[in-house]
Formats: sequence, C-alpha cells, structure tokens
Amino acid sequence: MLLLITLSAEAYQERNLLQKQTNVQPLTEWLVPNQKWIPYPDYNNREGWASFLGDNAAYCIEQGEKYLSYQWQLVKATDYLEYTRTGNRNQMADIYNANIYAITSLFMAELAEGKGRFVDGLLNGVFQICEMTSWAISAHVVSQRAGGSFPVKNDHVLALVSTDVAATLSWIHYFLHEEFDKVAPHFSERLREEIRERILIPYMKEDRFWWMAFDVDGDKGFVNNWNTWCNSNILQCFLLLENDREKLAKAVYRSMVSVDKYINYTKSDGACEEGPSYWGHSAGKLFDYLHLIYNATNGKISLFSNPIIKNMGEYISRSYVGNGWVVNFADASAREQLDYHLIARYGDKVDSKELKEFSAYLKKQHYRPVTIERDMLRTLESFRYDREIDSYPPAHPHIPYTYYPETQFCYLANKTLFLAAKAGYNDESHNHNDVGTFNLYVNNQPVIVDIGVETYTGKTFSKDRYTIWTMQSDYHNLPQINGQQQEYGRAYKARQVEANPDKKTFSMDIAGAYPPKAGIEKWQRTYRLAANTLHIEDDFQLDNPSVPNRQHFIVWGDAKIIQPGTIRINSNNEIVELTYNPLQLNATIETLEVKDPRLTRVWGNELTRIILEASDTQAQGIYKTTIKSIRIK
Repeated sequence: MLLLITLSAEAYQERNLLQKQTNVQPLTEWLVPNQKWIPYPDYNNREGWASFLGDNAAYCIEQGEKYLSYQWQLVKATDYLEYTRTGNRNQMADIYNANIYAITSLFMAELAEGKGRFVDGLLNGVFQICEMTSWAISAHVVSQRAGGSFPVKNDHVLALVSTDVAATLSWIHYFLHEEFDKVAPHFSERLREEIRERILIPYMKEDRFWWMAFDVDGDKGFVNNWNTWCNSNILQCFLLLENDREKLAKAVYRSMVSVDKYINYTKSDGACEEGPSYWGHSAGKLFDYLHLIYNATNGKISLFSNPIIKNMGEYISRSYVGNGWVVNFADASAREQLDYHLIARYGDKVDSKELKEFSAYLKKQHYRPVTIERDMLRTLESFRYDREIDSYPPAHPHIPYTYYPETQFCYLANKTLFLAAKAGYNDESHNHNDVGTFNLYVNNQPVIVDIGVETYTGKTFSKDRYTIWTMQSDYHNLPQINGQQQEYGRAYKARQVEANPDKKTFSMDIAGAYPPKAGIEKWQRTYRLAANTLHIEDDFQLDNPSVPNRQHFIVWGDAKIIQPGTIRINSNNEIVELTYNPLQLNATIETLEVKDPRLTRVWGNELTRIILEASDTQAQGIYKTTIKSIRIK
C-alpha cells in the first residue's frame, strides 16, 4: 500500500460538527437547568464526599492544612512590568500561581472535611484574587487594548490563566457560596459579579481575542490549544453561574461556533501538531469541553462517536515511545508525565480499548497520586476516575506503523527501533523550521533527538522567534543546503510525501522548505527502517551550488569518529554506529552546551551535534547514511 499526500498538511475542513447538532432555540430546552447536571455530591453531603474521595480524603485535608497559615503573596506592579522590561514572564506568574494553588488546596480540603475549618483561608485568598486588576498573567496582559504588561482597570483579557482562575472560582462559588455568606454576607455576590464582569460579559461582547477564531476560514490563521482551553474554562463559568436559560443557550452556542473552528482546523487523522506536551490542553481540553456539554444537555449533544474525536485521543498513545519518552516535534518536550486520568476518561467516552488500557499501563509504570491542580474540573474528574482505571488491563503495544497522512507525521517501529519523522510545513502551531526532520529511539530511549524549546520568554512568540537556536533547521536533524537553512512561513513545505508501510519507508521532497536562493530543484529524503538499522537517503538536484551541503544530527550522548565513514555514538549505554560515504562527506563533532532549565531537565548540560559536510559542491547526487544499533561484548 502506497499513500501519497501532497498538500493536505494544510487542509482546513468546514465540518462544523457542533453547530450541525443544534442551534440556540433547542439548546434553550436541552440545557439542564440550575446545575442539576453536576455529577459530584453537594457540599453538605458528607457521606457522598467520603465515598467520592475514598482514601484521597486524608490527602486533601493534609494538603489544605499546609496552607492554613499561608501568607498571601502580593503581585507588585514591577512584577507585571518585568515582562515588558526583560521578557521574563515567570516573575509575576510564579507569585500568582502560588496563591492559586493555595486556594485550590484549601478548597479541596474543605470539600473533604466539611467542617468550615478552611473557609477563612479561602475567603482571604479569593478576596485577594477579586482585588487584582487583572486575572491574566503578565505575558497575556499585553493583549489588552492599552497594550503593555501593566494591567489597566476594566480592560479585561480572556486568556489561559484568567479563564482557568475564573473556572476554578466558579466551582468554589457553586459549592461554598452559602458557607461564605454565613461568614461574610454578600461575599458570594461579589465573587459572582467579578466573574461576570471579567469573563462572562466580555466573552459575549468581544470578538477581538485571536483564540476565539471567529475569523478563521480555510488557510487564514491557525487554531491551537488556546481555543479549547479557554472555551472549556468559560463554558464552566456559564454553566455554573448563569441560570437564565436564554442567556445560557446563547453563550453555549457561541462557544460551539468557536470550538468548531478548532475541530475544523484539526486534520481528520487527529494528530496534534503541537506535540504530546500540548495534547492535554489541546485535544484534552476539547474532550473536557465535549464532556461538559454532553452532561449539560443530558447527552443530547455528543461527538464522541465521531472518528476524528477518537483519532485525536489515540494520537497520545501512538506518540508515547516508552519509559516516559514521547515524540516531541515543535515546542513539545521529549519527556512528559502524561495524565492517565484524562486518558482514561477520554478512552471511556470514545470507547477506545487502546486508550483505556494505555491509561492503566501508565498508572502501573508511572504511578503518582492524584494531585490538586489549578484546573479544578480536572482535579475533580481525576479523583472520580482514579479507581476506574484499575479495572482496565494495562497494555501499550508497539504498533509497527502509524501514519497521519494530513498532518504528515510517520511512526515506524520494530523490536529495537522507533522512528518518528515529519513532513508538513513551517507555519504550524508552536512551529519550528523542521520539515523533514526525524527522531530515533533505541530500546525506548532517544538517541537522535529533537532538542525542544527553552523556557518561554517575550522573545519566544515575537518576530524574533527564529533567531532562537532551537527553532532553526540547523539544530534539527536536517541538511543545510547550499548554505541555506529552512525558512518560516506557510509556503515553506514538503511536497511529494509518500508513506509505504509494507516497505517501512517514509519519503518527501523538502526542497520547498528552503528559500529560492538555495537553488534547490529537488531534495528527496527517504527513511527506511530495517531490523536494527535506519537507512536515510537524500537524492538531490541543485542549480549552480556555491556552498558545500551539510547534514546535521543532534545526539543525546557522546560521539566519536572511529574511522572515516563511521561514527560511534554512546547514548546512555545504547551503542549506535552512524555510517556515511567518506569520499563524499567529512565529519566533525561539536558539543552543544545546554543551559536553560527547561532543557537541562530533559537532556542534562550538553548535547552533541554531528556535522557531515560535503567535500565538493556537486549539483546532483545521493547521500546515504545508516544508523545502526549494535551490541559490543
């Protein structure tokens, strides 16, 4: 079987799956009124909470007790300004998040114990949040009309953290508004009005936030995890606070129109172009949204039987290599603690045996207790599903061939090797200039790697993004052709993409990912996986080349030239030999110093870059490289 895909990596399909299910008028009747859809016990149902939390109740109380004397931290004006001064987004966010985590810990402790012991602490924490000028972090405040990272009063920003906080506060209001008012009359009214003014009203009146995607059509713009993340949060706010049925129906339908843009943008194959690190807040947040709307309409709106929704879920199990390692293209990290509670929930709803068994496998291999997060819906659902996962048999088979024909990701695997390669184009969400790159894992360990991304700063999402080394094609497993790297833009893409599962090959012409001045007529790169060996062939034709070509390989481990044509790589005791034609190519090896903590947590303090430079500037030819796993006795 041969699959040939040329342009579909950019495909946008006007599915509008949610809007096809209903419109505003039926929604008015379908939406379950007055929060009767909520699957959790009422606050005063002590037996219900004891059953719901089980052994986790003691943990929740213990976590809350740590914050009984918590000193609420002040976010200073200069903490906000640090983002525009230096690009540092953490100075403000770290203080803010510490307060939010204190609030969620106190809240879960009060739900678990039910004696009012944590209510004063919650009053103090929630009151401080209500007094903040903005609920957005400094890196997101810049999208206010006034610009800059100093928050302007009543210039409300709907963004990831602001809507996260609003959703959590909506849950706190739902469960504890009566308890609050016993202590401080009118407190719950204040909280409700803050959420309404900061979130509900702007959401219904403003279209200016890019993630809403109302103006996205065809190849105009892109839609990523912000869409599903923010819409899921805002849907919670409306469902928990708005009891006017007509207003609620209009808000829910507006969110459906927005979320449909995300589903339209996502390829039918279901792959997450942002990578596994973002799956939980991309497809995973879509799942949260769909689960909420399913419950709130008593099952009348459901997309769980649609193939694209199932494909989006199973992408995460296919992209898991083993031992905590995942396929990491774009800004994703190579090592990831996947949320097996979310995976179990997803698998349950879409009836995926693969996902349910994968969740049990992860729990068995990488068990960690349920933690209390800023995301209150996920926290509650994790407690609800924690025991359910134990009923699934743990399994994660290595699937020998997975191809995402529209996103143009290809995974090839055997008993020893796992190859992940991509084609695509250089304007994907969280994009790196990396058309044609690959990662190679030996016995579930990365050897030829994708570096990932450093800690986010103001520069990361600015016009200077591609001056950052980790974004450039020279620091991916790609050639530099006639002195040129790949460039950014939707026009820079692969063509003639072919996948052949029978021959275990994946091939594409990457010439179009380079600028015209490179003079590339063709650069056909083909990957072929054999028993212990990856074969790479680069078949090229150039127009008047003037600079020798260079091949790059980023290695996690040490590399040594054994003899011309052979480089031995020791990657954490996995021995690999890279071979090439020494009459065509000359090898050099350099150390890449890794300093950023986001990368050192994964790779340590250094990586290795192998450079194979052509000995002449021939206009056409074929480079053949092999990477073979060997055992040395």
